Amino acid sequence: MPNITVEIFRGRTLDQRRRFVEGVTRCAVDAFGIKPEGVRITFFEIERSDLARGGVLFSDMDSVNKS
Repeated sequence: MPNITVEIFRGRTLDQRRRFVEGVTRCAVDAFGIKPEGVRITFFEIERSDLARGGVLFSDMDSVNKS
């Protein structure tokens, strides 16, 4: 049974999550030859200030991009 962990920025809608889990589940079923019930997906919501790239917080990148 694959356990898939997904980190996403807070604010995704339920419809977006539904589409995501349907697509990822379909891919896991095809790749591993398992039943959809065997796929477990867990979302962890993070704030933009919880993640950085290139030494800059994503929340700070937002401020720079709006200027």
